[in-house]
Amino acid sequence: MILSDSKILEQIESSDIVIQPFDRACLGSNSYDVHLGHVLLRYPDYPDSVLDCKQQYKINRDMIQIDIPDDGYILEPNTLYLGVTKEYTETHNAVPFIEGKSSIGRLGISVHCTAGRGDAGFCNYWTLEITVVQPVRVYAGMPIAQLIYFALNGKVSTPYHAKADAKYNALCSMPVPSQMWKNFSDHK
Repeated sequence: MILSDSKILEQIESSDIVIQPFDRACLGSNSYDVHLGHVLLRYPDYPDSVLDCKQQYKINRDMIQIDIPDDGYILEPNTLYLGVTKEYTETHNAVPFIEGKSSIGRLGISVHCTAGRGDAGFCNYWTLEITVVQPVRVYAGMPIAQLIYFALNGKVSTPYHAKADAKYNALCSMPVPSQMWKNFSDHK
């Protein structure tokens, strides 16, 4: 069951949902609009480069950081950009889903490849996996996605932020590259 605007507000008042900064004008009938942060990351496009699931990609070593200027930044097709929400969120008693806004989709922008569902207990900024079908200029602070909350049936025994092996627990207001490398035994 998807939470309505009144249920989202109730959970914000009880701190079961935290959204910082929170703007009541961004609350829809059953979702909350989140905004694009000021930084994008992308993997370098070396000739014949292949991303390796076993490799740890570090922001200052392996990734290209793009600070979105005031006049925007043009996203190019065939490139994966990692963005981040301006909003920090916590969800303790629901399952958060992030979906692109229809206005974004109508410009050919996708905000997540496969990771649209969060976990109960996720407490962080959202990394966005952004792709476009044609060049599109984007701006820091623009509405980029919406959070939809699904009610839980039962108590969560181990929330995401309490899992010892959770890959994306470290508080970070920057986009976070893949942590898939942690799944391989030679990296544990």
